[in-house]
Amino acid sequence: MKRNVFSFPSKCNYDKRNIIHSIKVGIALVLVSLLYLLDPLFKKVGENAMWAIMTVVVVFEFFAGATLSKGINRGIGTIAGGGLGCLAAILADEIRGSIGNAIVVASSVFIFGAAATYARLVPRIRRRYDYGVMIFILTFNLVVVSGVRANKVMDLAQKRLSTIGMGFAVCIFISLLVFPMWASDDFHYSLASKFDKLASSIEGCLEEYFKLSGEKENKTSAILKDCKSVLHSKSNDESLAKFAKWEPWHGKFGLSYPWDMYLEIGEILRELAATAIALKGCLQSPKQPSPMQRKQVEEPCEILGLSLVWIMRELGESIEKMNKCRAKILIIPKLQILKLQLSLMQPPFKIQVENDDNLAISSFIFSLMEIVEKVEILARKVEDLGELANFETKKLDV
Repeated sequence: MKRNVFSFPSKCNYDKRNIIHSIKVGIALVLVSLLYLLDPLFKKVGENAMWAIMTVVVVFEFFAGATLSKGINRGIGTIAGGGLGCLAAILADEIRGSIGNAIVVASSVFIFGAAATYARLVPRIRRRYDYGVMIFILTFNLVVVSGVRANKVMDLAQKRLSTIGMGFAVCIFISLLVFPMWASDDFHYSLASKFDKLASSIEGCLEEYFKLSGEKENKTSAILKDCKSVLHSKSNDESLAKFAKWEPWHGKFGLSYPWDMYLEIGEILRELAATAIALKGCLQSPKQPSPMQRKQVEEPCEILGLSLVWIMRELGESIEKMNKCRAKILIIPKLQILKLQLSLMQPPFKIQVENDDNLAISSFIFSLMEIVEKVEILARKVEDLGELANFETKKLDV
């Protein structure tokens, strides 16, 4: 069987990309440091040049989408916090008396600080705008509590905002135009590679299960490693999806690309990984069927395994190459036949209860049935993804 080779970054490529990212950050820091080093620029911005350097250090991330996300969040948070802070400072300055001034400042700090903190606890806001809300709280408090006169507040806010804008512009320019690292590319190939990992795990489980005790090579640790890497990928997938949504149009990924569908497919893959681990448990169970019983189901299970592995790799290749998989025509009918074959292989319930060997083989077949059902759901989701993302129709070899 031909095995797909996914172009997900290798360890060597990761090391290379880390070096490139480090060089890009160094270049950005040199550029914003010119605000300090060159006298004409320093005379215009003064000590506020430090905010440009701080912006580069805080905002510049590995992925372009992450940099854009933090930069826009920082900009909006700074503008909103600075603007409202100036208004609160002007209002406090208009009130005569130190007590009245303090009451206005304290009230505004409490109201806006509490409201913004509550907003950070809302899951939808926290996922995408947490950093912006935090910067809003910080900027608002710095401006309001500064205690300077209104005209100086406006001047200070303007200078700081301009230097923050300079730092952000440098970050975006270098991040997007100098060897950009796209979270969307990583997420795309990461998802495609999971299909191959699970296909190899299922294939390895079936090979080990039907080997004689003396021939077994104990591949369960490698099988577990692949399954666990898929099972523990949720947080990484969510981060990549969040950054991918911020990225501009590039390559085949448009502005409204269905990244949420990628997350749905990733969730089903994690469920499939858990089922594959349960199938692996059949290899280590103390109750094992007799060699004769294994022999009876070996050939149909091997055919089923080959079909499952082929389908999984076809689905992964469909996502990687962005081709429509036509699951309803080519894949789902095969899966329906596989489910029928498995149901015919299942021993009757009474025999299962009376015979431990039948119970063991029944547990193995049940796990296979669960895998087939999960793969069927995957096939439908991948086909839906192809429609939403406008995948190309795969050309058939003549």
